[in-house]
Amino acid sequence: MPNNAAAKKRMRQEQKRRLHNRSVKSLVKTQITKAREAVASAGTDAEEAVRIAVSELDRAAKKGVIHRNNAARRKSRLMKQLNAS
Repeated sequence: MPNNAAAKKRMRQEQKRRLHNRSVKSLVKTQITKAREAVASAGTDAEEAVRIAVSELDRAAKKGVIHRNNAARRKSRLMKQLNAS
């Protein structure tokens, strides 16, 4: 438990940031899943789904929620799946 005011404030900030980061990560995972399903079903909306997923990955990396190399790796794998289908 925090013992002084600064530590209490830091704890509140961390909690708020953790909740925000969790929601961003969840959104990224959802979009990646939708993109993979669209690619697997070989639908016409596969490119659009991948584009949205890439956009969310870029946004998460820009905000520092995930590392930029992590985002790049995931984008690369998505594009590889899209081009293979």
